[in-house]
Amino acid sequence: MKRTRIHREGRNLIIGTVLLLFIINVPMYMYFPHWIFGITLALTAMLLVFVTYFFRNPVRILEIDDPNFIIAPADGRVVVVEPTEENEYFHEQKLQVSIFMSPFNVHANWYPIEGNILVSEHQRGHHKGAWLPKSSTENERSLVVIETPSKVQVAVRQIAGAMARRIVTYAKPGHMAHRNTHLGFIKLGSRVDMYLPLDTEMFVAVGEHVRGNETIIGRLPEEEIIASKEV
Repeated sequence: MKRTRIHREGRNLIIGTVLLLFIINVPMYMYFPHWIFGITLALTAMLLVFVTYFFRNPVRILEIDDPNFIIAPADGRVVVVEPTEENEYFHEQKLQVSIFMSPFNVHANWYPIEGNILVSEHQRGHHKGAWLPKSSTENERSLVVIETPSKVQVAVRQIAGAMARRIVTYAKPGHMAHRNTHLGFIKLGSRVDMYLPLDTEMFVAVGEHVRGNETIIGRLPEEEIIASKEV
């Protein structure tokens, strides 16, 4: 049976919501008619349920024997699978895979593959709708680049949306990215982009829903792996 915990990023907010619930509802109970108190109690209870639900942290352990499989870094819907020019780090064409996360998705992010973390940097930007193509380059975002043991580099970009105002990234350069480990967390609606080798074998298509640290979305190309070993 799978377990679900509360993510550490939400603990203070949940405690604050509980305190707010008491601050609002105690005076409502003491000084207002019961029907007004009942409505207020129901509304604030719904808020507490949503906040708790949003910060849920399901325990997901994936066991696979192929190190070249790429695992979905986030829950959500695939909105982009196409070659694109990546001009912030690679400065060349890469296969972009983007996952849009609604406010109702789990918002923890996992490492999609194992390897050495080369880059972890945050960039300020706008807060446009995360489903828009320009959000990848214009919104507030955080870039993480991982180099696999076979020297293939994969980039993951956490992107803030119209509602998401805080990106948390745990990755640090020089550390190792491990499977079943959180890369970070994005609060409210948002998006995660990945930049992969152009000939990566893809197992998902636009419109499909994926689950973070569960769905295998692709596999690194054999020819790149072989070439890197020969070097």
